[in-house]
Amino acid sequence: MKSVDEHRSQAPDNVSCMIVTVSDTRTTETDTSGQLIRTLLEENGYTVVKYQIVKDDYDGIRQLLREAAPDPRVEAVLLTGGTGIAPRDTTYEAVRSLLSKEIPGFGEIFRYLSFTEDIGSAAILSRAIAGTINNMAVFSMPGSQGAVKLAMERIVLPELRHVMREIYKK
Repeated sequence: MKSVDEHRSQAPDNVSCMIVTVSDTRTTETDTSGQLIRTLLEENGYTVVKYQIVKDDYDGIRQLLREAAPDPRVEAVLLTGGTGIAPRDTTYEAVRSLLSKEIPGFGEIFRYLSFTEDIGSAAILSRAIAGTINNMAVFSMPGSQGAVKLAMERIVLPELRHVMREIYKK
């Protein structure tokens, strides 16, 4: 058995997740990307324990993540929105400033898949990022439904349990 298969077989059956939509304009009714994350998580056997919309504000995003990190109910946070290069986009900076360990492959693979399967060279504008804050996994994706679908189906869902296995490994 390959080691990655062995690791996946040792991964937890469930991960408790928090969904965070970073937006100055979306509401729970118009947050189609956050709703898509919830649907995909639940269809794949994950538990959603919290959902929140937060303004695209550096300090607000950091505060939310600092509050989630010690919460034993939240094992992973999945953020959508605020990852571009517009002046208001601060999600990348807020997330990166708190990471204990970065998972650079997430952003690299996301941009590669975006380039080859979706938006071409505009993929360079994405600042998707992932890592850990203490023992909590964090995945930050762009705000479009297409980007969320790509990141969730091709990267997050196949690897989230494996990521948690690595975080909890002694």
